[in-house]
This record gives sequence, structure tokens and C-alpha cells, in this order.
Amino acid sequence: MAESKTLNNLMAAFAGESQANRKYIAYSKKAAADGKINAAKLFQAASDAETLHALKHFEVAGKIKSTTENLKDAVAGENHEYQEMYPEFLKDAEAEGNQEAIRTFTFALKAEAVHARLYQEALENVDQTEEIFYYLCPVCGNIEKAVPDKCSICGVPGSMFIKY
Repeated sequence: MAESKTLNNLMAAFAGESQANRKYIAYSKKAAADGKINAAKLFQAASDAETLHALKHFEVAGKIKSTTENLKDAVAGENHEYQEMYPEFLKDAEAEGNQEAIRTFTFALKAEAVHARLYQEALENVDQTEEIFYYLCPVCGNIEKAVPDKCSICGVPGSMFIKY
């Protein structure tokens, strides 16, 4: 799709709906922890609705390409995050002495480097047919191809990793 107001609007809508999705998931988890099951279910349903909207906007904007092109885009995005974005965010958090922000930015920076490597491997082996499983650390977002004894980034036990 050529650059236009509509394309810009589709991408702005994609960003907004994507953020609403994540926000509502966080709200759902909090409501569930508070024992407010009806609010938790509503937030989860709304989160799923926002995902539907975001995915359709992204599709209509013509942003979904071939798997190879999508992997290249993912590598570039992850590289940007761990090489440029998070180092700058860390500097600001350190200057302000915000320890929780330092922790979350550090975890994300390290995990994004792993994601970039895994996307690059997938790109180099895009035609591989042997199934690979991935394991997600639910604390820091690290992804491994085998369950570790403990997460190399945050130290959480490997038994907590989620299989994909």
C-alpha cells in the first residue's frame, strides 16, 4: 500500500489496538488476582477483540509479507531493540535511579538479543521441516530451544518455562 493518510491511520490504529490488547491483559490479571472474575473475563474478552482489530489493520496495511520477509523484519526489529532502544532506556533509568525500570529494561535487552538470534536461525533454516520446540521464560521473556536448569537471564527455574 502506498504511503497515504489511510496507511498512516491503519498503522496508528494497529499501534493503539496492540497497546490496548496488552493493557487489558494486565488489567485482567490484576482483576483475577483481586478475585474479580467477571471483570477479569471482560478484560480478557476485550483484549482478544483488540487483537482482532490490530491484526486486521496490519493485514489491510499490507504489512504481512512472505515468511522470509517477515523473519528479516523480525531480526531487524529485535536488533534495534537490544542494540539501540533498550541501551538508551537503561541510561535514562540509571540516571534516575529507577531500579525496577533498570531490571525490566535489562531483562528485555538480553531477551531481545536472544530473539534476534533465534529469528536469524529461523531465517537461515526457513525450509527446515523438522519440528522445533521453543520454551519461554515467563519472567523475563527469554526463549530457549531446550528447557534449561534455570533461565540464563533471570535465574527462574526451567520448570517454569512455557513450551511452544
